[in-house]
Amino acid sequence: MTDTDSEVRREPVRSFVLRQGRITAAQQRHYDSDLALWGIPYRNAPLDLAAAFGRSAEVAPKFLEIGFGMGETTARIAEAHPQHDYLGIEVHTPGVGGLLKEIAERQLGNVRIIQHDAVEVLRDMIPLASLAGIHIFFPDPWPKKRHHKRRLIQPPLVRLLTERLAADGYLHCATDWQEYAQQMLEVLSAEPFLNNTSSGFAERPAYRPQTKFEARGLRLGHGVWDVIFHKRS
Repeated sequence: MTDTDSEVRREPVRSFVLRQGRITAAQQRHYDSDLALWGIPYRNAPLDLAAAFGRSAEVAPKFLEIGFGMGETTARIAEAHPQHDYLGIEVHTPGVGGLLKEIAERQLGNVRIIQHDAVEVLRDMIPLASLAGIHIFFPDPWPKKRHHKRRLIQPPLVRLLTERLAADGYLHCATDWQEYAQQMLEVLSAEPFLNNTSSGFAERPAYRPQTKFEARGLRLGHGVWDVIFHKRS
C-alpha cells in the first residue's frame, strides 16, 4: 500500500452520489444479458489487465474512464481505436446498460466495465504504472460552494491517478463549468509528477468526440475546458 492509498482510506472521496435513474427496456435487457460478458466484478485484489482483455499492454495500451455516463463517448472512442483497450467505471445501472447496448450494437471487443466506486477500484484493483491514459469527462461539478468538497478532482485522488499512469501516460479532464475547470488546472498543476501539455487549458483533442449536449451548449455560448497532463518519464 502506498502513502496515497493510506490517505485515501483515511479521507475517502466518493466518485459518485448514487441516484435513482430510469432505465429503458433496452438498457435493462443488455444489462441482464451482457454484463456477465463485459463486466468485471469489484474485488479487493489487483486486476490482471492483460487477462481481462486477452492481450498485453505492449500489444494494446490500456485506458481508464471514470464516470462514463450513458457510454456513447466511451464507445465512440473505443470503436475509433481498436488497437487500444478501455476500462470504464460507472455506478449507475442505466449508464452501464447504455454502454453495454453500445458494445453490442458496435460489436466492440475492447471495452470492459466495472460497476463500482472509482476510488475503491483505483486503490484496490488498478496496478501501479499500468495505464496509458485516464479520461474524466464532465464529472459532477457540485456548483454550490458548500459541496465543492464532494468534487472528484482533489489532490489525494490525483496522486492516486498519477501513480496508476505509466511513464508519459496522460490524465485528461473536461468540464463545462469554468470555475471547476480552474480548480482542475490548479490541482493537476500542483501534482509534482505531472506536466501540463499546454500553457493552460488544452484544445479538445481529436480522440475526444464532441457530444450532442456539448455541441448544443457551445451553440448557446457555453464554454468547455479540457485539461491534459502527462506523467513525467
